[in-house]
Amino acid sequence: MMQKKHNLVRVRFAPSPTGPLHLGGIRTALYNYLFAKKYGGSFILRIEDTDRKRFVPNSESYIMETLKWCQIEPDEGVGYGGVHLPYHQSKRGDIYRFHLSKLLEKGYAYYAFDTDKELYIKKKEYQNRGLTFSYNASIRMDMNNSLTMTKKQLYTKLNSGFSYVIRFKIQPGEKLKMEDMIRGNIVVNTDSLDDKILLKSNGIATYHLANTIDDHLMKITHVIRGEEWLPSMSLHLLLYRAFGWIPPSFAHLPLILREDGKGKLSKRNVEDLDFPIFPLQWKVPETKTIIPGYRELGYFPEAFVNMLALLGWNPGIQREIFSLQELINFFSLKRITKSGVYFNLKKANWFNKQYLKKKGEEIFSYLSMELQKRSISYEIDYLYKVIHLTIDRLHFVHEIWEHTFYFFISPNSYEYSFFNQIFHQNIIDQLESCKKSLLNIPQFTSVDLRLLFHKYNQKNRHKMMKIFRLALVGSLKGTDLFMIFEMLGKKESIHRIEKLMKKIREKI
Repeated sequence: MMQKKHNLVRVRFAPSPTGPLHLGGIRTALYNYLFAKKYGGSFILRIEDTDRKRFVPNSESYIMETLKWCQIEPDEGVGYGGVHLPYHQSKRGDIYRFHLSKLLEKGYAYYAFDTDKELYIKKKEYQNRGLTFSYNASIRMDMNNSLTMTKKQLYTKLNSGFSYVIRFKIQPGEKLKMEDMIRGNIVVNTDSLDDKILLKSNGIATYHLANTIDDHLMKITHVIRGEEWLPSMSLHLLLYRAFGWIPPSFAHLPLILREDGKGKLSKRNVEDLDFPIFPLQWKVPETKTIIPGYRELGYFPEAFVNMLALLGWNPGIQREIFSLQELINFFSLKRITKSGVYFNLKKANWFNKQYLKKKGEEIFSYLSMELQKRSISYEIDYLYKVIHLTIDRLHFVHEIWEHTFYFFISPNSYEYSFFNQIFHQNIIDQLESCKKSLLNIPQFTSVDLRLLFHKYNQKNRHKMMKIFRLALVGSLKGTDLFMIFEMLGKKESIHRIEKLMKKIREKI
């Protein structure tokens, strides 16, 4: 029976167009997608754009482009069509008002005519008494609403054009038992709930009403969303009950926390962060600041998705690299953690590095382009050898030139801090001696060169290796020194050593 139910799985990703998606948002989309595909179900994209005050232009196209980059393709929804059109909440107002009228008829909702001034005065009264104001069963009969009016008074108010909202009528004194697929059983006393607004004074349905109606009409079986919506679960379940509908299963995902321990990831302080939280580049409308995303910083989409999947979920095996299809096969809501998970930029870079190792042709093309820009000729086999030697040092394709340039260009400057330590005649003498040994070595291979250097005592050997690295690379960075010697060859290596010797003589 469970398998039959899973074959009917329908989930949705329902972002609001109030700015770019951050890591938490796209992870929610990913988990919904993985769950749907795991059980042969459908993944729906819905845009919850009822809050027009917070609407940010280009947000919707950003959402669509992000999903496409991450290879998370909806089966239906905005941009994909389907039998439940329209998929924008702003275009479904008549649907919401029709269903809301049913709640009013049944007595589960009521008109509230309280003005901002009246609400302010009432809140102040409670404040002065050291209490918190909550528009609920304990106070609703003292307020300016249809529950305190005759039908005639209500019709007069409505026909006279008085501004109103429609609130949900919470029944007090119930211990509401709820089940979350990640967090288990939860009990909420309805005395702690207020009569939430379902229809705003401008005639637009609130998220709570629109969300519940849409999920039912679109036959959503599982609501997988962020932890921030957990406090709303009780209201949504009560709405389902009031409508007489069977609710979907709920699963609330853990927060993604900042690695510096300063709370959850948030778009509010994005310009102050020293790590990316957006999948794609975003231009802040107010400041025109360009904030790079993972794509622009050089992350592969498959590495980004792999990293994101493991940010709160684990497959239960000692393995971290998964293709999208493998993530689908392994995914389970049972293995999602309840507690917040810390984002780790080093780990994100590590994931990209693992995928980079499989991108030999992309690295080759990028390095070829860098060489062509500088009019440097090269042999294909030599290029592949260089890539093989340096790929373990890379996290991104665009880093290849800074890690390989010395295989093609002799350094014209040297790392200042170390260069200043070797202005001595005895260094010149040692380099001269080593140069003669290098000239006389029959096979200029990394193996033979390593044996040659082992003749020096350990202290002197270590110092001379650093000096030779400075000569060949220009700094103390780079791959295995003896492989650099071999790749450059005897003639070029000697030339670079003599070049450094000349620089030292000029400083003595």
